[in-house]
Amino acid sequence: MTGKNRKLVIAIDGPAGAGKSTIAARLARKLGYVNLESGAMYRALGLKAIQNDASFDDEGELLKLARSSRISLEPRVDGNRVLLDGANVSERIRERDVTEAASRVSVHPAVRAWMVDRQREMGKQGGVIMEGRDIGTVVFPNAEVKIFLEATPDVRVERRLKQRGADAGKAKTVAAELQQRDQRDRTRAASPLVPAPDAVILDSTHLTIDQVVQRAEELVRKKMGE
Repeated sequence: MTGKNRKLVIAIDGPAGAGKSTIAARLARKLGYVNLESGAMYRALGLKAIQNDASFDDEGELLKLARSSRISLEPRVDGNRVLLDGANVSERIRERDVTEAASRVSVHPAVRAWMVDRQREMGKQGGVIMEGRDIGTVVFPNAEVKIFLEATPDVRVERRLKQRGADAGKAKTVAAELQQRDQRDRTRAASPLVPAPDAVILDSTHLTIDQVVQRAEELVRKKMGE
């Protein structure tokens, strides 16, 4: 396809709390694209590990669990419906224990390689927006549009508190969680969190959601017109 009819692959990377999921979902609706939420896939596997009392540090056991799992994303107007072995786990995977589990299972190279294969299969036809931490560097290094979404730590904490419906008294706890997550994401041996060399850095600290979506859409429309 050429011009406005082209179905692109759009990669949105960035740290936890930067707003990736919200931006990807809204941009997907505007473009009529599918939003492939990679984080939800790791969360689903984290939940499977919890359900099976698997060690988060045992790469072999986790890979075996992954290979025996059916993880699927069903796009909805209000976000993805996440299925794990046929069960709807969309709400369960957002809970704190699963968030922590997802962070820990995601550090293993063999697990990430398995996930990358699934994600590439899901996005091979284009017309998709995938957000995560290594989409533009590893999963889709040839994506036509790559965005690295950033925000200051304070803003990310504020957004995470709002997402959880928590009060400001939890700010220190959330800040510590994000700091630990950043440390794992940026220093892991497999696919560390770094912007792709050709990614557009988009700082959302002082922007509204609508403004970020607008800037992202401008990048996509420009690429479509090339």
